[in-house]
Amino acid sequence: MPAASGARHKSKCKEAKSMSYLTLKDINKIYPNGFHAVHNFNLDIDKGEFIVFVGPSGCGKSTTLRMIAGLEDISNGEFLINGKRANELGPREREVAMVFQSYALYPQMTVFDNIAFGLTLQGVDEEVIEEKVKNTARILGLTDYLDRLPRALSGGQRQRVAIGRAIIRKVGVFLMDEPLSNLDAKQRVTMRSEIAQIHRETGATTIYVTHDQTEAMTLADRIVVMKDGYVQQTGTPYELYHNPVNVFVAGFIGEPPMNFIRARVKGGRIPFGPNTLDVASRLGNKAAQYEGKEIVFGFRPESIELGAREDAYQVSAQVELTEMLGDNANVYITAGEDKAILKVDPHDTPEIDSSIIFSIPYGDVYLFDGETEKVIERVLEKSR
Repeated sequence: MPAASGARHKSKCKEAKSMSYLTLKDINKIYPNGFHAVHNFNLDIDKGEFIVFVGPSGCGKSTTLRMIAGLEDISNGEFLINGKRANELGPREREVAMVFQSYALYPQMTVFDNIAFGLTLQGVDEEVIEEKVKNTARILGLTDYLDRLPRALSGGQRQRVAIGRAIIRKVGVFLMDEPLSNLDAKQRVTMRSEIAQIHRETGATTIYVTHDQTEAMTLADRIVVMKDGYVQQTGTPYELYHNPVNVFVAGFIGEPPMNFIRARVKGGRIPFGPNTLDVASRLGNKAAQYEGKEIVFGFRPESIELGAREDAYQVSAQVELTEMLGDNANVYITAGEDKAILKVDPHDTPEIDSSIIFSIPYGDVYLFDGETEKVIERVLEKSR
């Protein structure tokens, strides 16, 4: 199951009136060499919402963010800020603040001066700057570091300074492009919770880009999954996890990823190694339509149970490898030529090379069209 979203409960902060809502209508990005990076991107973003763009490298998520920021021209389509066309506005006119992957701090400036830089350029009174910097430092846990230079800080602390420089401006929209990718695993976990806390305190409309689905699931109010420049699905973490619209989303959201068995339907059944599974009842009135055609049988590693149980598919398999992860274990199995990963209680981990039977509850099975890779039936939504 995905972790609960830290950003999901919107803050009723005093700065709410400065938040912006955004509309992207049929946004396209086509470069001079003809490369079509983003295709017909459509999205409405509410005030104070935390939106995450997620997908593999090259999917168009950062390009879309840069078009919102005004750092890339929009080839076709319309971008609105608070209902007003913003295509032709420069970055400063859009009232957005951006946090980059590289921190982009001034090495010769103290933490205080880095955070204050934007306000200093605007000619804000020194007393106001000091008050705002100290308040921002308090939110970010940087109060004791204001006199230090960036080189004296850890990666996580430097990223907090970069975030502080953005949020002190009280703009309508915060944009974050892979802000945690330069941190180690422990720092990423810490910074995820800190970003969620900052969002609760500021209530800012935020768009966050990442290739890490764990970041997306833990931070987002809604997630936009992209592939090859196209939006695959937009929804809450719960919706994307339980009701993926296609094989790509189903495999991208979840850790370990969903297992997929490609097989041709024969007599209403498909082979899964030495087993044959009845899918006709799952296909419902489409069973005849898929007879003789390939489907994709999907199930999540955590949905299975070891042993045989009623109201479930029962599969015989061999254990190839196990991974102990503390609170759970991953079990890699083979069933004939088919392979899958099972997520089990570490106390029930089977021995390597042993034969096992595991069960997949009917309500946890997903069937996808083998040609289009789209989910076949909404009846396959996870049972509640």
